[in-house]
Amino acid sequence: MNAVEAGMAVRQRLARVQLLHGQLVQSLEWRGLDHLDARQLSAGLRLPAEALCRRRYPQLTAEELEATVTAVVAEIAGLGPLEPLMHDPEISDILVNHPREVFIERHGILTRTEIEFADEHHLLRIIQRIASRVGRRIDESSPMVDARLPDGARVHAVVPPLALRGPTLSIRRFGAQPLTIQNLLQKGSLLPPMVNFLAAAIQARISFLISGGTGCGKTTLLNALSAYIPAGERLVTIEDAAELQLKHDHVVSLEARPSSAEGIGAVTIRDLVRTCLRMRPDRILVGEVRGMEAMDMLQAMNTGHEGSLTTIHANEVADALSRLEIMLGMTGFNFSIPVMRQYVAAGIKLVVQLARLKGGMRRVVRIAEITGLKQGEYQLEEIFGFEQTGVDARGIAQGEFYATGYVPHCLQRIRAAGIELSEGDFAAQRWRTSSEQTAAHQAPRTEQVGA
Repeated sequence: MNAVEAGMAVRQRLARVQLLHGQLVQSLEWRGLDHLDARQLSAGLRLPAEALCRRRYPQLTAEELEATVTAVVAEIAGLGPLEPLMHDPEISDILVNHPREVFIERHGILTRTEIEFADEHHLLRIIQRIASRVGRRIDESSPMVDARLPDGARVHAVVPPLALRGPTLSIRRFGAQPLTIQNLLQKGSLLPPMVNFLAAAIQARISFLISGGTGCGKTTLLNALSAYIPAGERLVTIEDAAELQLKHDHVVSLEARPSSAEGIGAVTIRDLVRTCLRMRPDRILVGEVRGMEAMDMLQAMNTGHEGSLTTIHANEVADALSRLEIMLGMTGFNFSIPVMRQYVAAGIKLVVQLARLKGGMRRVVRIAEITGLKQGEYQLEEIFGFEQTGVDARGIAQGEFYATGYVPHCLQRIRAAGIELSEGDFAAQRWRTSSEQTAAHQAPRTEQVGA
């Protein structure tokens, strides 16, 4: 079967599914099932869908019948043509540019799929179902929506008139089990000496910022490092769309809420940061700081909530600090630049920079300490880093991790917390990033950092 024939077969199947979907929705055979959850609804729909399909298309083979029934059920209880992708654990992103163009990301590589929607109305119906399940609305008067699926996947959709080529949909998926530090070590995202240092900093209640671009693994690293927070502490997480999956005994999770279609009822990240200060948190974990909440976050770090963690979108360590200054300026307070920088340097001691390299590899590319200000400028000292040296035959970035030899000022505070790290743990050296060498590295010293 050539590409043209394959395309015609896909469209014929879509037309068949759309027809059956419409007839099933209008029939009385599935009434009484709409109060069930998605899994129960899917199970309850199979018999009426199969009966309808047999009556309408008796010529279908057993294989075609099964595929058609599954697709019809997905139209009512799931995400339609996207449903098979939602069951593939290796897919991290599903990107629908328009009804005839669906991409996925698997292992950091974007590829186009053969999946299509029947038309713009079909795609819009799936988007509206997602929005309605979380009490949101999307149409011409409210053409954008952020939502979260029951499995935690993050959804963003834009429809006309803002989307010129038709409705667009982006789904960021997260594994059922969040990646652990051991998983990140196996993937070569960072090395044991880095883990030992960051884990010790967390135990010593040193606040730090995780910085990087979209999809580089900021939330994943924050989630993994949270395992080193002592079990007796009370954590409050604050996010736009809940992604953190902390394995901790004492967690309160808060999620922001956009305004309703009437323009009321919004609850911002800043509102939640202020609220959580009344909830007796030992540490505050903000999924991402992006606006005026930066002021409240820094106030918390400077007034008894040391060891709090957050992420920020930025391409470099210096850019991350500049973005924080811009956010502080958004609050309306008339800070001078020196006062603003002093406030940032007092609250944040470390910046961990991540990057998504060619071939989809995620790496911790820099860990730097803010030692203070000198002549009004941040004094940054690099502790660990990564240098890309090229790409391999598969187009995957290769390079070396390194330790600069700089001994951080916060080592004294780490030792005071009873954690054993020495100057020798920061000795200058380099490590190549072959998968064999990464796997051969010893596990981080969890007995020293209290994992």
